[in-house]
Amino acid sequence: MTKQERATVVINTLKQIYPEIPIPLNHKDPYTLLIAVLLSAQCTDVRVNQITPILFAEADNPYDMVKLSVEEIKEIIRPCGLSPMKSKGIHGLSEILIAKHNGLVPQSFEALEALPAVGHKTASVVMSQAFGVPAFPVDTHIHRLMYRWNLTNGKNVVQTEKDAKAIFPIELWNELHLQIIWYGREYCPARGWDLEKDSITKLIGRKTVLDEYYKKKSRLL
Repeated sequence: MTKQERATVVINTLKQIYPEIPIPLNHKDPYTLLIAVLLSAQCTDVRVNQITPILFAEADNPYDMVKLSVEEIKEIIRPCGLSPMKSKGIHGLSEILIAKHNGLVPQSFEALEALPAVGHKTASVVMSQAFGVPAFPVDTHIHRLMYRWNLTNGKNVVQTEKDAKAIFPIELWNELHLQIIWYGREYCPARGWDLEKDSITKLIGRKTVLDEYYKKKSRLL
């Protein structure tokens, strides 16, 4: 099976499983999405969705956010982890949005990545989900699955993003990256992986990955 044929299997299967795609992080506008994505670094979306209503009840826009101290923000978001860095980032980017962007989230990768605590992945999620600009944010699920499906060499997320953009049509990027994330969580997790439930990897998976799976399974029998 060629790489393009494997990509077609992925596209068609995910479209059947996820004809409607839920958004992982609850938000109401580009600013609340930006904050939620920032909080999701090394934290589950479930936990973020528990914390953001508390934070946004205090401040759901940059003008109200800068009225809070970094320490106040840190106490609210502490359950998300990395709260010292994230709280400084949230306060700092809110100040910049007010000073340079009229309180609005900018609609360019360059301007977003210039904000404190905002990296390429966060910028890509905002551009994709808030503004509809084609992007392919790569998280741990996408990085893992692209490797298991033999669509990338798996060396790093930068290469994985390049490979994903090269193999998948640009008009599918925004929905496909979300579909892959959901599939990774539900059918192809890092731990407790059951190949019998993972139809895509079972059909097109990298040989070394499949061999290692069956080797581990045989040791457990």
